Amino acid sequence: MDTKPQIFNMAGVIPPIDENDGTSPHRSPYTISIVNLIELFAYKEERRAILDGLLRYRAELYKAGLASGYQWLNGSFTTNIETLENRPPNDIDVVTFFHLPNGETQLSFLPKTKDLFTTKLTKLNFKVDAYPVILGQNLTYELIQRITYWYSMWSHRKSDNLWKGFLEVPLNYEEDQQAIVLLNCKGGIA
Repeated sequence: MDTKPQIFNMAGVIPPIDENDGTSPHRSPYTISIVNLIELFAYKEERRAILDGLLRYRAELYKAGLASGYQWLNGSFTTNIETLENRPPNDIDVVTFFHLPNGETQLSFLPKTKDLFTTKLTKLNFKVDAYPVILGQNLTYELIQRITYWYSMWSHRKSDNLWKGFLEVPLNYEEDQQAIVLLNCKGGIA
C-alpha cells in the first residue's frame, strides 16, 4: 500500500483551482467524503495512523453532540511531503465548522467538548491540529475575518508561498463507520 494518490500536481500539492479552467467554480476547498479521504491517503503507515487519529477525533465530536457541519483539512498531510521534504506528515490540520446542537448555546456547549478544541491536546491524543468555527450565527465581521484567515492561511504553503488547495469533508457518522472498516482493510495502524 505505497501508491500515492493522483491528487497532487507537479509541485506536490493539491491544485488550488481547476488547472484547465482558472475561473471554474471547481476549486479549493474540494469536498470529498471521509471514505474517499481514506481511499486517497491511507497509502503509508504514518498516514494511516493520522487517519486513525482523525476518525477517533471525529468520533469524540459526535459523542459531544456534533452532527451537522464539515471540516477543512490541510497541512503537510495534504501534500506530497514524503517527496517534498523526505519525511512523513506528523499530523493533520483541521478546522471544524459546526452547528451547535439543538437547545445549546456556545456557553453551554463548549464545556461539553472538553479538550476537543485544545490544539496542544488534540495534537497529542489524535495527531489533529484542531480549531473550531461555529456556524449558524449572525454573519459578523469577526466570523468573516475568521473564515478569511483560515482560507488565506491554508491556500499558500508557508515555506515558499506556493498557491495550493485543501479539502473539505462533511461530518457524517455513518460514513465514518464505513471509513473505519476501509482503514482497517488497508492495514489499519501498526
